[in-house]
Amino acid sequence: MLRTLVIGAHPDEPEIYAGGTAALLARAGHAVKFLTLTNGDAGHHRMDRAPLAARRAEEAWRAADALGVIDYDILDTHDGELEPSVAMRSQVITAIRGWRADVVIALHGHGPGHPDNRAAGRLAADAVSFVTNRNVTAGKPPLPRQPVCLIMTDYASTSFHRHEVAVDVDDVLEAKLDGCLAHASQFLEYAPWQRGFLDRAPAAGDVEAGRAFVAEHWARFLAVPEGARPALEARYGARHASGVRHAETFERAPYGRQVTEEELRELLPIFGEG
Repeated sequence: MLRTLVIGAHPDEPEIYAGGTAALLARAGHAVKFLTLTNGDAGHHRMDRAPLAARRAEEAWRAADALGVIDYDILDTHDGELEPSVAMRSQVITAIRGWRADVVIALHGHGPGHPDNRAAGRLAADAVSFVTNRNVTAGKPPLPRQPVCLIMTDYASTSFHRHEVAVDVDDVLEAKLDGCLAHASQFLEYAPWQRGFLDRAPAAGDVEAGRAFVAEHWARFLAVPEGARPALEARYGARHASGVRHAETFERAPYGRQVTEEELRELLPIFGEG
């Protein structure tokens, strides 16, 4: 059984950027865990921090149920205050070791956008460097080898993100949408308020309208990204790739265990034969 850990900065990021891949792995019988390094308690236009953090934790578990994710850990760090400190790095080392991760999926550690996202990406990269080191104590025994690491995109990294590993998520699109909709505080309230279309958001209980709303307004994280067709063809073959409508793509991280294409297929047994 493959063990995959997806590390984001805020609850709802693993879902929108890697939720389809997580759902496919879960359906194939593998263990997936989401970890966010802040509790998301700044992400609302009306709610105060403490009740928002509690609400977002509840939403996260509903999202996990929708995707088949078996664990969801949210660190108690204030949203907007994440820093790549030694203490925080130790927590990430503990999380990777504790999950015995074969694969780690993380954010980019550089570029524009939310500073928490950049810090989360850097923390994942730095933590992986120490997960096999027995002299770095972090509450869990060291791993026998480093995990293979992939980098997911976010809203601020699309201009430089490389589509090196592409995953067809057509078969799990509804699960991904439902994982996002579980985070109603974000996808139906805060983000629409920020972007000026809150008046068009459906009620939280209207699933079909909610799926359509997320599909419309977050289309760039659902559809096949521009420039990703060659990566799809490399892993599914040209005939299959030509029909793919929804995909998630990842960079192969420069940190962690480096593997061949064949080894990567074994670690992510959700690709076609190519």
